[in-house]
Amino acid sequence: MRIAIGSDHRGYDVKCKVVELLSRLDQQVIDVGPFSNDSVDYPDIAQLVGAKVSNREVDRGILICGIGMCIAANKFSGVRAAPCHDDLTAEMSRRHNNLNVLCLSADMLGEKLIDRMIEIWLKTEFEGGRHARRVDKISNLEHQRHGLAPDAGDSCPGPG
Repeated sequence: MRIAIGSDHRGYDVKCKVVELLSRLDQQVIDVGPFSNDSVDYPDIAQLVGAKVSNREVDRGILICGIGMCIAANKFSGVRAAPCHDDLTAEMSRRHNNLNVLCLSADMLGEKLIDRMIEIWLKTEFEGGRHARRVDKISNLEHQRHGLAPDAGDSCPGPG
């Protein structure tokens, strides 16, 4: 799986550890930055990940540190980003919402929990069924907002 990852400066150290974890799990990682803990504006990083997910250059994305990242990423067509804070939210975000951008706090989660959540999020399949219908409705709202024709099934490709 191709995964774009980014953080703000506060999340830089956690991002580096997550990049290592993803590599160990044989995932293809596209690190969009930052590349130091120097101050950055989180919308710039969220834009890089959100655009890659929206353009299907990657299968999923991970953003570290802050709800603002999540808000910014969700501005991109086809992006379903949400903050997760435990095993259950990581699992259910995939099962029911086909979450394609996982948002994690760098300050409120420990390393073991983050590792476990990412592993759960990577392996959990989207259930489809009634959930696909609902995610498709979200996608249709997005298309209506931008004056585009609905793209049936666009928001819910198969597992992955």
